Amino acid sequence: MKKYGTIVKIGNTDINVYTKGSGNITIIFMAGSGVGCPTLEYKPVYKRMTDKFRIAVVEKAGYGLSGKATTERTVENLVEESRTALRTLHIEPPYVLAPHSYSGFEAIWWANTYPEEIKAVLGLDMGFPNMMEAQAKEIPYEKKKAMIERSRILMQKISKRGLLDKLLRNRTVNASGLLNSNELSEEEKHTYEEVYYKNITSEAVFEESLLAEANAEKANSTGYLSCPSCFIVSNMKTPIKALSWQQAAKDYADHCHAEIHLINEDHMMYTKIPDQIVEIFKTFLQKINV
Repeated sequence: MKKYGTIVKIGNTDINVYTKGSGNITIIFMAGSGVGCPTLEYKPVYKRMTDKFRIAVVEKAGYGLSGKATTERTVENLVEESRTALRTLHIEPPYVLAPHSYSGFEAIWWANTYPEEIKAVLGLDMGFPNMMEAQAKEIPYEKKKAMIERSRILMQKISKRGLLDKLLRNRTVNASGLLNSNELSEEEKHTYEEVYYKNITSEAVFEESLLAEANAEKANSTGYLSCPSCFIVSNMKTPIKALSWQQAAKDYADHCHAEIHLINEDHMMYTKIPDQIVEIFKTFLQKINV
């Protein structure tokens, strides 16, 4: 397995940060829940942006080549560990945040708590607090806890890399389709797999899932995003009846006057339409003079 990025000691764990490109503003790519190897996961997008920007991928504790989580997975701790890792490596603000999925809550908290640090948010199918609020009403905590426990047991079985792993390959290690694409080299695909299985039973991921509603609520308590924002939103299906994924994004975008693009692709669309995504993001950043 080939190493990548730079490891920094943050508290009692190690955080891995990958950087590439140059520029006065750094775009921070933030991982969705359970993304085993964030640095390679988001490469289809960021490799198309390093011609004009410096990018950084902060691999949270329990993700990528980072160590295990040693603090509670609250939105405050998640953001503070990322901020500290970046500053330790002298990657100073201003930043543009590019959150995927769960890390949308982190991005909202970060941008509203430290507005002087954040120039914009580029939502890569990011999660919104109103979606989690709707989910909490329809899926009781005890039911969600049981669902997460079932997932934990399944991941433990898959980690043995036997027949079950092979049968579920396109729903687990290759869920984004990267291993069938030309976006990664063969060596990178090997690293991607090895890092995925290293983290498949990460306790940090299960804890984040349990704290999702609480973290969304904390993010929401800071108000709607106040910085310029652009949301690219997939057609992801959820079990929530009261609110669709795209409607939640539209409602949130209306409140914070964000630019929004609804895309007929799945939650991991960044591996399918990276050129379209990058064109949208670059055009938006140019529009706001970033």
